[in-house]
Amino acid sequence: MSARLGDVVATGTSIWLDDLSRERLIEAPSGISLSFLIKNEYVTGVTTNPIIFSQAISKSDLYSDEIKALAKAGEDVESIITKLTTDDVRNACDLFTEIHEKSNGIDGRVSIEVDPRLARDTENTIIQGRALWKIVNRPNLLIKVPATIEGLPAITALIADGISVNVTIIFSVARYKAVLEAFMAGLELRLSHGKSITEIHSVASFFISRVDSEVDAQLKALGTEAATALLGKTAIANARLAYQEFKSLKTTARWKILAENGAHIQRPLWASTGVKDKSYDDTRYVIELTGPDTVNTMPQGTLNAVKEHGAARGDALTPNIESAIADLTALAATGVSLQDVGIKLELEGIDKFVAPWIELIETVTKVASN
Repeated sequence: MSARLGDVVATGTSIWLDDLSRERLIEAPSGISLSFLIKNEYVTGVTTNPIIFSQAISKSDLYSDEIKALAKAGEDVESIITKLTTDDVRNACDLFTEIHEKSNGIDGRVSIEVDPRLARDTENTIIQGRALWKIVNRPNLLIKVPATIEGLPAITALIADGISVNVTIIFSVARYKAVLEAFMAGLELRLSHGKSITEIHSVASFFISRVDSEVDAQLKALGTEAATALLGKTAIANARLAYQEFKSLKTTARWKILAENGAHIQRPLWASTGVKDKSYDDTRYVIELTGPDTVNTMPQGTLNAVKEHGAARGDALTPNIESAIADLTALAATGVSLQDVGIKLELEGIDKFVAPWIELIETVTKVASN
């Protein structure tokens, strides 16, 4: 086991892999197989998204025969995609069964996202979330729902149904607070119906690197000394203030009532942690965000970087709240609006998931017709 990855886990951060494919599900003594990562690299969960599935299915021959067989049996393209993706997720869930049981359901989680084209459709997000939960049929599944305005009531409804949720595409602290509200409202609704909330788990996926990419571009355009001094600081500061909201929630009377009824806290999950600006240290979005009750979902490259030269130093969140506030105050003084950045990134984030999903439909259509 990697000592450097172990140091990250010792801070209270769970390491999840931001990737899944049939190649990873093959039992092989390779560094890419999921079983290897579970046994040797502290990986205790997996997140997926439309980009991951599009790349996995489009670039692998392991799906072709099944696609053709399902098409021959009369299945339409979208049904075929549902079958392929839910089978992969179910098999991944089974690999994490032991971790799921030993962690009391906290870890050992695998996420699958609703169709990204439903990001502005509350009713159909709920319908598909319920359907995916039923199809995969594993207690360690997480249904990914985008944190759009339309997604918030879907989060509440699914939680109230007893479905564990991974809330995704969060870019701002304001939206994160709305996510926490939707999560608690779901638990309260379920309790009001006399149902147990002890089996429900949730994470809130706060995107990191995309924030720096957008803000840094605006700061460079300003070109002032004050703007230049803030390069690379916004995403980490933004996440640290989100963590402050998380910690504050745990002290409220409202949460304490839920906890007394067996509720599990919705953990912050740091997503988009691959560093896009190559001038920055490639472990920064892991090392600068370690701390209790968090998850960091990493692409393979980031996992490898942390394994090779990451230097965790305990809780990097709580001790740095004041500096985070100072950085974001200075950012506001430059005229860069984090609110506007969040709105822009949410729109782009949806588009970045819809496009590969459409490409996946086209790929499966082509394979099915051959």
